[in-house]
Amino acid sequence: MNEIPTAFPWTHDNMTCTGMTLRDYFAAKSLQGYISARGWHPDFTYPADFNFDAGKRAADAVAVASYQYADAMLKAREQE
Repeated sequence: MNEIPTAFPWTHDNMTCTGMTLRDYFAAKSLQGYISARGWHPDFTYPADFNFDAGKRAADAVAVASYQYADAMLKAREQE
């Protein structure tokens, strides 16, 4: 992946703010979707027989998955 673009950069008079990275923005949106769809408590631990990151806390597993989605979205942007 090349340089990651920023989300919401702005300049006003002599002030400039680069904003957050687009990767962080995409990950935050993905995280929001996970939490709102499932309503998981961050300390929930997946059962050993669960196919999605068994034994991990929901907060850890969902955070990793959110960045995986963000990376996929950035890769898709490059292919346009």
